Amino acid sequence: MIDPTPWPGHLPVTRLRVARPTDRLAAVTAFYRDVIGLPVIGGWTDDGTHAGYDGVMIGLPGWDVHLEFTQHRDGSPCPAPTRDNLLVLYVDSRAGLDAVATAIQARGGVPVTAENPYWHPRAICFEDPDGWGVVFSLKPGLA
Repeated sequence: MIDPTPWPGHLPVTRLRVARPTDRLAAVTAFYRDVIGLPVIGGWTDDGTHAGYDGVMIGLPGWDVHLEFTQHRDGSPCPAPTRDNLLVLYVDSRAGLDAVATAIQARGGVPVTAENPYWHPRAICFEDPDGWGVVFSLKPGLA
């Protein structure tokens, strides 16, 4: 069970953005937008004010959590991810998980086997164009 303790008073955090570089900005954007089905909520093309970076922000439900992908005009190399680098998104029921799996596969997503066997009975896993894992899982306690 997750402890519902509030954030410490010295951390007035109200939003979370997870950002990472890519050399495949168009393919990564298409994967999260077209295959996974998340909306693009913003983005930019360097116009001299972004220090050579283009980027896109992909929304999760609401605006309080989103993903940012950036690409520099000179390249944005980053270490290859391991099979355990995962973005985990939880759903509330087995029927919901099955619906997610069906929808993503209908859009061209191909399930992959997770490195960690913990995910096998309770989740479906995909990889984005950079090899980062995207896991849709039943919430803990529902498996």
